Amino acid sequence: MAQKHRDHLGRPIVAVTGIGMVTPLGVGKADNWRALTSGKSGIRRISRFPVEHLNTTIAGMVDFLPSSSKGASALTYELAETAAAEAIAESGVSGDFGGPLFLASPPVELGWQDRFALYASQAEGNGYERLFAAARALNSRDIEETTLFAAIADRLADKFGVTGLPVTLSTACASGATAIQLGVEAIRRGETDRALAIGADGSATAEALIRFSLLSALSTQNAVPEKASKPFSKDRDGFVMAEGGAALVLESLESATARGATVLGILKGCGEKADDFHRTRSKPDGSPAIAAVHAALADAGVSADDIGYVNAHGTSTPENDKMEHLSLSTVFGERMKKIPISSNKSMIGHTLSAAGAIEAAFSLMTMREGVIPPTINHDNPDPAIDLDVVPNVKRNADVSLVLSNSFGFGGQNACLVMAREAV
Repeated sequence: MAQKHRDHLGRPIVAVTGIGMVTPLGVGKADNWRALTSGKSGIRRISRFPVEHLNTTIAGMVDFLPSSSKGASALTYELAETAAAEAIAESGVSGDFGGPLFLASPPVELGWQDRFALYASQAEGNGYERLFAAARALNSRDIEETTLFAAIADRLADKFGVTGLPVTLSTACASGATAIQLGVEAIRRGETDRALAIGADGSATAEALIRFSLLSALSTQNAVPEKASKPFSKDRDGFVMAEGGAALVLESLESATARGATVLGILKGCGEKADDFHRTRSKPDGSPAIAAVHAALADAGVSADDIGYVNAHGTSTPENDKMEHLSLSTVFGERMKKIPISSNKSMIGHTLSAAGAIEAAFSLMTMREGVIPPTINHDNPDPAIDLDVVPNVKRNADVSLVLSNSFGFGGQNACLVMAREAV
């Protein structure tokens, strides 16, 4: 392999040759990019299920997809399939994909449709006996296939012709970034010339809404849904749950160059660090997040001074935004006040397992298009968070190196460093 296709550690350079996405803003990266850069919000009042007795009645739903009424598993599959089809088409790979699949998806459980089918059974006995008897009586594999954690990836593998055993992972809100990291590492190890990394999450269900509400994690500013997600603002009160999916075709730069593919960006570095402080809270001193950023910079072979834009985790929760500001200020020092940093979640909400992949895709587009998306709803700045959040209006900028953060529940932190081109 030519030296120009190797990074600072002698590993294959990993390029991105295809991007696909679905968010509450729409289907396809072109429509999403137009909406995102115009400051449009995809947050609406929930109409898919009753919300009259819930504290939070808003979310970023993808009700425009056919599977939106068929349960979380079916919707997650459609989000993943739609994003992957767009990414592979853009990459120019024809026929079987010919590389491994890494899918970030939410933990799977029985949806209401399947529960009703089971509860309709007239079987007698204790709970487990009734459940098994009802399942047997259905004489169908539908419930099994929608509740096995790996079933979605298996179906995607069959559709797109990936190689080997597809990997399904769930690292909370960092899942999408973790899927990308696994694809990058597989190419660097020389196991494959290309990999398909997907983050998809269609689990904005009534159960999930209640669980996050019990954790006091969700915004209750229901009156004007579009204004509820307000990262880094003084009056932020929680995140807004959302659904979405994004896919990246990752490929060694040598392979992409050899077949004449268009290179959309470079995955230069990945960093991850665990935080065992609490099941949901981040460590107050931000040390695991700081370590994750440092690890990503070191893996990329760049310094903090080289970063031109930060795609924030930016959930709009009081504690997480404060921790992210602390961690970035520690890494970048006084320069952090001048580095543009924005949160896509202000417009699309928090897509949970898909967030890291969606935000990586938007980060690549930021560099390619020369436009930084805004952080909308920033009308009441928090004086304790002194950041250039690109408030409310997009900004033209020549950005060549981006840091994208994903800090998940349970202390699962993953950061990506991406470049516009290989240099």
